[in-house]
Amino acid sequence: MLLVIALIAVAGVLAAAVLSGGIEGMRLRTAGKQMADELRQVRMRSIASGKPQQFEIDPVSHHWNTSLGRSGRIPASLRIQFTGAREAQARTGSGAIRFFPDGASTGGRIELFTEQARWRIDVAWITGQVRSGRVGDLR
Repeated sequence: MLLVIALIAVAGVLAAAVLSGGIEGMRLRTAGKQMADELRQVRMRSIASGKPQQFEIDPVSHHWNTSLGRSGRIPASLRIQFTGAREAQARTGSGAIRFFPDGASTGGRIELFTEQARWRIDVAWITGQVRSGRVGDLR
C-alpha cells in the first residue's frame, strides 16, 4: 500500500514538472513575472511622483535595477535579449526603459530564453503599458 502511494506521488511530481516546463520553465516564468512587476511599479511611481523613473538591465551580468533602489538577478541559465531606445541606454551593453509622469515611456522589449521556451516583456512607448508572457501567449 505504501509503495502504491509513493509511486502515485512520484508520478504526480513528474507530471507537474513536465506540464510546467520543469525547473528551467519555472525560472523563466518567475524571472519574467518579477521583471514585468518591477516595470509596472516603476511606471506607477513615475506617474505618482511626477518625475521620470528608470528600469535598467544588464544582459551580460544578468542583473537589473530601478531608480527606486530595487534590484535583482536573472538566473544565469537564462539568455537575455534587450531591445530599446538607444537614447535611454545608461551605458554600452546595458539597456534601460525610462517612464515619464504622463505614463509614457521610451519603450522596449526584454526576452528571456531557455532551450525550449521564450518569455517576452513588451513596454509600449506611447502608453507605457507592460505586457508579459510566453511568446504566443502575451497578456
